[in-house]
Amino acid sequence: MIESKALLDALQLRGIGLYTGVPDSLLSSFCAYVDDHAEAGRHIIAANEGNAVAIACGHHMATGQTSLVYLQNSGLGNMINPLTSLADAEVYRIPMLLVIGWRGEPGVHDEPQHVKQGRITKGQLDLLEIPYVELDASSDVEQVVQTAFDAISREGSPAAILVHKGAFVPYKTRRKLDALSSMAREEALGHLFDVMGADDLVVSTTGKTSREVFELRSARSEPQGDFLTVGGMGHTASIALGVAKGAPSRRVVCIDGDGSALMHMGAMAIIGQEKPVNLVHVLLNNGAHESVGGQPTVGGRIDFGGIAKACGYEAYHLAASPEDIAREWAGMADVQGPVLLEVRITIGSRSDLGRPTSTPEQNKQSFMAKASRVEE
Repeated sequence: MIESKALLDALQLRGIGLYTGVPDSLLSSFCAYVDDHAEAGRHIIAANEGNAVAIACGHHMATGQTSLVYLQNSGLGNMINPLTSLADAEVYRIPMLLVIGWRGEPGVHDEPQHVKQGRITKGQLDLLEIPYVELDASSDVEQVVQTAFDAISREGSPAAILVHKGAFVPYKTRRKLDALSSMAREEALGHLFDVMGADDLVVSTTGKTSREVFELRSARSEPQGDFLTVGGMGHTASIALGVAKGAPSRRVVCIDGDGSALMHMGAMAIIGQEKPVNLVHVLLNNGAHESVGGQPTVGGRIDFGGIAKACGYEAYHLAASPEDIAREWAGMADVQGPVLLEVRITIGSRSDLGRPTSTPEQNKQSFMAKASRVEE
């Protein structure tokens, strides 16, 4: 396996000026090492992958340096526009190195939402005409990095390193994040379920949140009728808006996360414009990308309440304890939505946390059956 230090040293030797991207579980050790050891001010955890490409473009134009953009392969979709219309050799010809975690690699077991993306990742890079080299646990780091930089030099535009599962020696960040609350996410979800109605339609965000929602329903012997957004990070609130518009007589509860909300924050502006009176937007905020390694977000340092109100939400409530959840939920009873309930939580989850045992299609069908029963 590869030491993250070896890769970072090889990149710094070749003059990488800035590191930016969205954390990925396969790259978590490398991302954590970069966060701990990159020169101050040279690492930016971006809101989304397209955001990272744009940052890299701007930094190159100001300095002439090549930046590194890291991501999970599912984030390629967020990058296609800036890659093809800005960085491409036929447009501005902006060099950058993409380091891509290869989830869903053919022949390697992974979750359903990663399988197709893994199968088409090489094809996407070929279609984008982005040269790439693969990195696995047995790779010669110097050779891989040099090959990628040779491609950047030839084309003057992006090249990629495609990283296999298990490539890096495990590394844990030394950064200590301030806890926003002492309440764990699973505990918060349980108290939210206590105050929700049995007929509420729940849409939960990707990562550990949906895994905990599924397991809590099983532990409470409650039907599995929630929509678990296992893919499409950042789009949970938009899905919930669509549900709220389609089922106006039902209360729709969107269980979002700070990383997800930040990824496509424009969704909040559209929710505020549309003003679905039946939508409660719950934002579980631990200030971290916990599901992919615990790297920090800016969620702990921004005013989500002010943002929500500026976007047109009718009300904002804040909770940081079980008692807060009960009190603030009761206080929302007579308020027409959209309402934002920010629930501040701590980082952490059970080591034995499982995954949904139903398929995504079964999950969709269960959700649609629950939605249709009362709407008919």
